[in-house]
Amino acid sequence: MADKQPQARIGVQFHPQHTTYASFAEAVRRAEAMGADSIWTWDHFFPLWGSGNGNHFEGWTLLTAMATLTTRAELGLMVSSNSYRNPNLLADMARTVDHISNGRVILGIGAGWFEQDYREYGYDFGTAPRRLAALREALPVIKSRLERLTPPPVRNPLPILIGGGGEKVTLRLVARYANLWNGIVSPDALRRKNALIDRDCGEIGRDPAEIERTVLINEGQLGELDSLWEAGGTHLILGLGEPWNFVSVERLVRWREAH
Repeated sequence: MADKQPQARIGVQFHPQHTTYASFAEAVRRAEAMGADSIWTWDHFFPLWGSGNGNHFEGWTLLTAMATLTTRAELGLMVSSNSYRNPNLLADMARTVDHISNGRVILGIGAGWFEQDYREYGYDFGTAPRRLAALREALPVIKSRLERLTPPPVRNPLPILIGGGGEKVTLRLVARYANLWNGIVSPDALRRKNALIDRDCGEIGRDPAEIERTVLINEGQLGELDSLWEAGGTHLILGLGEPWNFVSVERLVRWREAH
């Protein structure tokens, strides 16, 4: 990591499950009004917990709506599953939402993991190594397509976030392709993975300070904010489900102001 950390940033990920669109939209508006630097949702087709038959909404469609609901915060999926869309199409989708948002989209992507999504929507779940290999193949295609689209992204190059903590494959992909990395990690694990990203960047001649280190946290980790910051997490993102607890968002905003 660079000797001097950048200014702390904070975000909120709203889970698009067991909610209504009206409630979700109001939460997005409120998070931006409270000062969130980034607002996210996820890329699944069914609830991850609670009733599997509960309300759920598709991520990229929601992201387009989020672009029209907000004016300042960065936006993204934490994260898109590479397996669900042709990489050329995904690049075009991200570029289009980038224009709708006037240059505020982050293209979050990962290898995919939730078997029910694959099984019920007809995708081949395969194995984790195969999904990682597919991600490795898709990333240069995505970057190439983003460079050839007309018109190009408003924010050019459009930033790519890679989610995942695998130390043999995923973090090497982060070093080569990502502008941001996201992990769901403890402070000790974050410190170790940051060091590996730095090492991998050094091996390919890239400045590791070019990669923003983001951490997805839950409300039980709000007491670890300082520890995650000290371990190199400069963009902390709080995951929230319905009912939305904006007291926790206020706590996160206050923490950022102190850093």
